[in-house]
Amino acid sequence: MRRLAFIVPVVVFLGIAAVMAIGLGRDPKILPSMLIGKPLPAFNLPDVRTGTGGRGLASSDFEGKPGLINVFASWCVSCRIEHPFLMRLKAEGVSIHGLNWKDKGDAGARWLTQFGDPYDRVGYDPTGRTGINLGVTGAPETFVIDKKGVVRYRHVGPVDPETWTTTLKPLLDKLEAEA
Repeated sequence: MRRLAFIVPVVVFLGIAAVMAIGLGRDPKILPSMLIGKPLPAFNLPDVRTGTGGRGLASSDFEGKPGLINVFASWCVSCRIEHPFLMRLKAEGVSIHGLNWKDKGDAGARWLTQFGDPYDRVGYDPTGRTGINLGVTGAPETFVIDKKGVVRYRHVGPVDPETWTTTLKPLLDKLEAEA
């Protein structure tokens, strides 16, 4: 009985140490998505830019051509860091769709007016329901969708030149070349 009282705490300690060692070896920026390899959840959102005549953003917008969905919000500090790079991508002809996530009223539209609008289409998701269905954990996040409407990649955090050149652009080019 005395041996068991000694062995059980040692085994528990070694188990906890093994779990912690495995956790320390992982990249905290990599957050896998449950949607990778699955169809984009169906949605049809109104345009955040009221009065522009835009028709918002729908899951059907990704059929036939790969694309990006960038989740942003006016209250998001990291979105402000990311935004100038998105404007640069727009100037280079990159098509980006926006998902205005959990903003109140016209805050998202005012933000785009103030800082510039890099998006071809922008859906307004004030309740966050579409974001929840996408598995969004915070803004900014960017999803790569293939031409069949399947989620192929999820990037958490601001898109920057390194992320674009090493990950997102090569993936979009590969998806564009697929039959």
